[in-house]
Amino acid sequence: AYIADNRFRKRDPRFAEADKYKPPKSLPKRFRPRDFRYDPDQLTCTCPAGKSLYRNGANVRINGRTGIKFTAPKSACEPCHLRAKCLQDEHQKSPRQVVFFHPKEEEQPQSLIDKMKQKIDCLRGRMIYSRRLGTVEPPFGNLRYHKGLDRFTLRGRKKVDGQWKLYTLVHNIEKLAHYGAIG
Repeated sequence: AYIADNRFRKRDPRFAEADKYKPPKSLPKRFRPRDFRYDPDQLTCTCPAGKSLYRNGANVRINGRTGIKFTAPKSACEPCHLRAKCLQDEHQKSPRQVVFFHPKEEEQPQSLIDKMKQKIDCLRGRMIYSRRLGTVEPPFGNLRYHKGLDRFTLRGRKKVDGQWKLYTLVHNIEKLAHYGAIG
């Protein structure tokens, strides 16, 4: 079997002229954040028309990235001659907002999942986890596979708690019957 990678057509000479038939990329109709002048030292922003925007968010989080948000005053946007290129709709009442994101940090704080992976992957963690697999997991496997406790059939915390205790009681009685009496 042959499975092509995602760069296959870039290397294949049969597709060398494929770019000729693509429609030309249209120029952006609105001003982009790069069209605004941002001074990171002074924390100021100026729109393409030369009006100052005020800062109304120092640590705005969008899709996991932080940035600084600026908003134009209404008095600057209403009479502006570049209004059609700046706003989504020429007749909208809200002024333009722009966010400048901070550069991505190389050292981001480690997530709890990554910390757990490191913990389990070390020698001590593997030893502890293998012990857990032999002591903690078998009762849950027994309750699920042999006793059929895939899900609780009752609703409400008290009823579910009672059902759980009955299942574990049956499990413990079965262990006593197979492996010996108390004392």
